[in-house]
Amino acid sequence: MGRKRPSQACFRVGKVSGYLHHGAWWLYDGKPVRRKVAINRDDAERLAAQINGQAAAGTPTLLSFEPISVAELRKQFLEYHELAVKSSMGTVHRYRAATKHLEDFVDQQSRAPQAHQVRPGRFATYLRKIEFAPNGHKNATKRKLRDKGVQFILETCRSMYMFALKNRHLAPYTGNPFSELPLDRLKIEDAKPIFVFTADFELAFFKSATDWAFPIHFVLSKTGLRVGELIHLLIEEVDIEGSWLYVRNKTELGWRVKTGNERPVPLLPEVVAVLRAVIGGRTSGPVFLRERLVGRALTLVGSRRDLERTCHQRQKEAQVDGQSLGRTQLQRIAQSVWWDAGMVRADSVRKSFVRTTAAIGHPEATCPKSWRHSFATLLQDANVDPLIRQQTLGHKPSNGNGLGMTANYTHTRGETLREQIEQALRRWPESLRYALERIKSGGFVR
Repeated sequence: MGRKRPSQACFRVGKVSGYLHHGAWWLYDGKPVRRKVAINRDDAERLAAQINGQAAAGTPTLLSFEPISVAELRKQFLEYHELAVKSSMGTVHRYRAATKHLEDFVDQQSRAPQAHQVRPGRFATYLRKIEFAPNGHKNATKRKLRDKGVQFILETCRSMYMFALKNRHLAPYTGNPFSELPLDRLKIEDAKPIFVFTADFELAFFKSATDWAFPIHFVLSKTGLRVGELIHLLIEEVDIEGSWLYVRNKTELGWRVKTGNERPVPLLPEVVAVLRAVIGGRTSGPVFLRERLVGRALTLVGSRRDLERTCHQRQKEAQVDGQSLGRTQLQRIAQSVWWDAGMVRADSVRKSFVRTTAAIGHPEATCPKSWRHSFATLLQDANVDPLIRQQTLGHKPSNGNGLGMTANYTHTRGETLREQIEQALRRWPESLRYALERIKSGGFVR
């Protein structure tokens, strides 16, 4: 009887066996788990030879990885960003919200898959169907995720799975499954339109703004500050005589600039006049106070150093048995210091913006970031140097910017920065004149 011919549906390389099953090749190295590795037999044999050599050398093989649940992977990923990398707490909160969707997707299945068993395509379909409350409140009106929201969630999950791959929670031969989704080519069809002010609409807004809201939005419009930068601005960071304000990190008080880049911002005389009126006789604390606190005694008064000392003292008192506090706890304590010092909530700024735009017939404008977009657009209209625009807005230089290494060698003089910014802002003189008139008439809360 002739020798039995080898089957075309299986092969063996040393201690590693391979077999064809449902159109794909699977490998088995003597352990009770088989892994799907390739569609092509040649690719499967190459992997088998590599795994056999790794096994003979006593090193971890391509088949060896430590399966992990999505919940545990998410926990490790968030702890990595919070404790090891020390990403901003805002970033950690966004990552937590984004990855929660993946955990919910896994939990709603009858048999929850491990992280390496999740199918990104099915998860993306799930995201398109679910409805959620944008502000997280149980009684809020629910809606479907916007395209940019879906894109951000999938990009965050891709980052989380890259973390899993580096920590051997995924099979190295399969790579990152979320990388197979064409996220860079995802069509954004339902994004909220970006509202950009015109000179007439800006003036109408200021005339309709309340006495408390007017200086806040006027300063936002003439400096390009982010709302977070404005509400964390301290009196000692405003140089009234020199007509500058300085955006600075305050890590000891639990706050930092979004990009981490500190910067000076030149002030027009009209903006200086508004800030002088807002600050009044105060010498320390936040520039802008909550509406009900204006003109009243504050719970906590002091310079930045004073606020930092109070924050450290509260953190020390909150420790139990000398154990260190987590960043979330530290952030909560820091926020209590800002609150007692009278800081305005970002949500209060947004609500005042929405009320005012609705009152003058533009309910579609719902985000105070429109001031920043309008400021940047006005600088572009005035042909302000791109590097000055970047520096004034506090944007982080990207590797692909057209300035390249020139940006690193260019050091903008203060007078050049002031000259170009002032030239741009004076293209809309009506609102500047109105600000001075309102100050003279006593038309806003000091």
